[in-house]
Amino acid sequence: MPDGCGGNDTTIGIQPRHDWTIGQAEALFALPFADLIYGAQRVHRAWHQPNAVQMSTLLSIKTGGCPEDCAYCPQSVRYQTGVDSEALMPLPQVLERARAARAAGATRFCMGAAYRSPKRRDLEQITLMVSAVRELGLETCATLGMLTRDQAQQLKDAGLDYYNHNLDSSEEFYGQVISTRSYQERLDTLAAVRDAGMNVCCGGIVGMGETTRDRAQMLVTLANLPQHPESVPINQLVRVPGTPLAGAGDVDPLDFVRTIAAARVMIPKAHVRLSAGRSSMSDELQALAFLAGANSIFYGEKLLTTGNPDVTHDRALLARLGMRAECATAVPGAA
Repeated sequence: MPDGCGGNDTTIGIQPRHDWTIGQAEALFALPFADLIYGAQRVHRAWHQPNAVQMSTLLSIKTGGCPEDCAYCPQSVRYQTGVDSEALMPLPQVLERARAARAAGATRFCMGAAYRSPKRRDLEQITLMVSAVRELGLETCATLGMLTRDQAQQLKDAGLDYYNHNLDSSEEFYGQVISTRSYQERLDTLAAVRDAGMNVCCGGIVGMGETTRDRAQMLVTLANLPQHPESVPINQLVRVPGTPLAGAGDVDPLDFVRTIAAARVMIPKAHVRLSAGRSSMSDELQALAFLAGANSIFYGEKLLTTGNPDVTHDRALLARLGMRAECATAVPGAA
């Protein structure tokens, strides 16, 4: 429809594509805010329940001691952040937390461990965790760093449903944040996960000093994969004292929402997760993110080592918005 000054075409298609250009993605970000949100809502309603939110809980099963130098991460051994290194959590404790998450309404249980890549003995224990959590009727997810194809297959055989491995940002910006792992290594892990038959969870972080073009390029990389990720977490940087990014500038809230909306348009069938950084977001900003197409959140008191809104507050916010938890997907063989 004409905008009163000669008109412009802001039509956004709803079908999945794998041929996005950086120019097309940047044009999405540059749309008038209302046009972008309207387009994202059309896409969202074409593929998803409009007022349902998928609930995930994230547990750190092995904390700290990571040799990587990711500039945002308090678990790196290179930074003094007050995070103590902890050994792999025992299975009974993991199951206790998984049952609590299920009781609180989570349908997916994500297990995170601070590794560059998991050691064989640790992976053997983690596969037992995956199988046991899945028997509780929860979808399972893990983020353990880089995987070989054999490791990915081990996790798949144990029943892992999703593997998270974020790109973080564009390939061009990536080297300003991480030097110990290449962008191609991240893509190789995604390929190993996909080849093993698992669902891919992959997104990035907003607020590390990247440009709008970097955000657009990251989404182009994800949207042009042979198969789109099933889950796309969009994180807002949590500025942790002691990390190199502790002094990063504030993110314009509307720019963050634009990233959510662009992810929804470019990767239409995925769950777009409003992820890290929610503890510093107002209810109004979160509501805008849902309007832009976010339909998944991490649910619980903590995200690995940083805070998260509590369950009571999340329930109250969703009730105010007339939203509800998405129904759980049946897990074959669950008790």
